[in-house]
Amino acid sequence: MIKLKVNIDKVSDFISKKEINNFRNEIKTHFQSILNKTGKGNDFLGWVDLPNEISEDLISKIEADAKKIKKLAKLFVVIGIGGSYLGARAVIEALSHNFNSLLPEKEFPQILYAGQNIGEDYLSDLLDILDKNDYALAVISKSGTTTEPALAFRLLKNHLEIKYGKEGAIERIIAITDSKKGALKHLSDKEKYSTYIIPDDVGGRYSVLTPVGLLPIAVAGFNIRELINGAKEMRKFILSDISSLNNPVALYAATRNALYRKGFTTEIMVNYQPTLFYLTEWWKQLYGESEGKENKGIFPAGVSFTTDLHSMGQYIQEGLRNIFETVLSVENTKKTLKIPEVKEDLDKLNYIAGRRVDEVNKNAELGTTLAHIDGGVPNIKITINKIDEENLGQLIYFYEMACAVSGYILDVNPFDQPGVEAYKKNMFALLGKPGFEKETKDILKKMK
Repeated sequence: MIKLKVNIDKVSDFISKKEINNFRNEIKTHFQSILNKTGKGNDFLGWVDLPNEISEDLISKIEADAKKIKKLAKLFVVIGIGGSYLGARAVIEALSHNFNSLLPEKEFPQILYAGQNIGEDYLSDLLDILDKNDYALAVISKSGTTTEPALAFRLLKNHLEIKYGKEGAIERIIAITDSKKGALKHLSDKEKYSTYIIPDDVGGRYSVLTPVGLLPIAVAGFNIRELINGAKEMRKFILSDISSLNNPVALYAATRNALYRKGFTTEIMVNYQPTLFYLTEWWKQLYGESEGKENKGIFPAGVSFTTDLHSMGQYIQEGLRNIFETVLSVENTKKTLKIPEVKEDLDKLNYIAGRRVDEVNKNAELGTTLAHIDGGVPNIKITINKIDEENLGQLIYFYEMACAVSGYILDVNPFDQPGVEAYKKNMFALLGKPGFEKETKDILKKMK
């Protein structure tokens, strides 16, 4: 059953129903391009059918490896950057206890991350922790040569071999990589690492439902079958009606693009639950890397309320009027906590004594939405029933499909990222990487 809902009532002061409905035929065409694999970047559309194509053998293998890692390791390091770690982290953080690292007894390994930055202190601190704890790792890269994860893997592979010996290290390394080519694939075959394949037709930011995301999520102790089932449900629901805006993907894609054409060029994803911080980060990468091309695209930003109401709230309320908000609202919390009544009432909160904390949070959400609309900020609302594997599976597939449709509305390829290569060329040139001699000379001239 689909529990995700999209509500656009709070955009009516800014765009008309007609402006939204004008996208209906275009969106139908884009759905057909996606399903028939005829649009831009069609060689990276493997994620579309992925929920239905994940085999029982693959799920069982992931579950078996997760059990093995649980016996071997207290910590599990996920080495990857961009979509190679953000999707897994988004789901794991959303489902975890807010203070998971401080729980005295943990049934499953704690997930740590490397290869998402080049911070020397970060990596040194990580090695300090790994010195004192049993660990295993997954290295995620199609090529094996992306600088950040490759550097981290070199350091951790060396550390594992010193700590456990060559054979012990091999037992603790899982490679998630290309099926046929690349440095990591070559090394995995040579060292006989346990290996998973990243499908050729699935890009990193659409890879949550491949072993890239499923293995870390399973190691963390969460139900990947329910996650996959949620995605299956959303896929079936979306594709049952591609001709109208009753479809939540169509409604979201049409509304955000109608706002964009009216000059609202920045979309702020808003959450009111701290565990959704990395889901917002995953969404930012998905939409930023997919849409930001050819001097076009809605700029994806994110805030965590009510925390950021005391920092970014002022700008959102009264700053440049080129922003709209998409609020991710959660109907039901996992726990119940009521506010106590106190005798002195110095903080003047007895008027809400006996009520749930979530009721206060929900009223903060509604009050903020109304204030921002009054301040000239349109609001879209996406609601999920609760934070669990099924709902997150629905949400992930919803966002992925809406991103693909929105990219086609912009007439860009939502599945490549040519702009990401610019910083790499400069970095390689500055570091003196062989083959970049001309670029080194050119960049040194610029720096004079």
